[in-house]
Amino acid sequence: MPRSFDLLVIGDANPDVIVGPLTKPLAFDQRELLVDSGTMTLGGSAAITACGAARLGLRVAFAGRVGNDDAGHYVRDRLAARGVDIDALQIDDTLPTPLTVCVTRDEDRAILTVPGTLAAISTDDVPERLLSSARHIHAGSFFLMPRLAAGLAGLFGAARDAGATTSLDTNDDPSGRWDPWVLAPVLEHTSVLLPNAYEVCRLAGVDPGPAHLSRAARSLAGHGPLVAVKNGADGAFCDDGTAVHTTTGIPVRPRDTVGAGDSFDAGFITALLNGSSAGDALEVAAVCGALSTRRPGGTDSQPTWDEALSHLDLQKAQAS
Repeated sequence: MPRSFDLLVIGDANPDVIVGPLTKPLAFDQRELLVDSGTMTLGGSAAITACGAARLGLRVAFAGRVGNDDAGHYVRDRLAARGVDIDALQIDDTLPTPLTVCVTRDEDRAILTVPGTLAAISTDDVPERLLSSARHIHAGSFFLMPRLAAGLAGLFGAARDAGATTSLDTNDDPSGRWDPWVLAPVLEHTSVLLPNAYEVCRLAGVDPGPAHLSRAARSLAGHGPLVAVKNGADGAFCDDGTAVHTTTGIPVRPRDTVGAGDSFDAGFITALLNGSSAGDALEVAAVCGALSTRRPGGTDSQPTWDEALSHLDLQKAQAS
């Protein structure tokens, strides 16, 4: 039967305050440093992915939780303005909306997050009618939401039983534990896993580094999902357990890399839902991630589907 949404995204949504780049070490003792730029924009891995997918043309719904405060109203307004359905974005009267501050330096960044409602988000925030009305379910920031993480295997299992595909971007684990016992049951019901190069190694329990990337991805693919790995300036690759596809991406001069991985996720999911093979989806995703870096923040420079394909065609023409 027809489904109301192409994609349901579950997870974190918050304002991002992005400042930088730093040109000297961050100073305490009440010292004040001047930086070239600062902006407030919509953040949260899940929210950025939802906006990117909507920009690419998918019908997107979002489930999560924000506070009953100015930051929460800002988040809801920004998601809605980008075409994301927010009927299942709960308003919590007891906890504040999360807030993230990103301090950038060169192509790196430090991230400070106040969890707020993240601790309260759970699978109970996902209406059953919504779960059964989406073609694909995506969750972000797995380790930031322990209650959601605890129930995600069951939710993903129910989604797949209903005929949907699923994907997960764990993002970083602030605790540093990278607990495999929490993640393993979820991977059994995950169609696509979307880590970066550091995360894929930590998730697989190996030392981070280029020498271990392939082994880490193949190990995780052995649990069931297609593993698509974001590898920064070196492009990306994906491993389905038997075959590996790679892409170098497209050259860009990034202004801000915040959210690039989440825009990659949006491109990969959208391409798969549009019928692309894993290899072709990888190329689209890499383009989407690269183009998102042209302006500060994770959402203001996300491409449309036609724009992404145009840049991909141009790259192929130049390579031939």
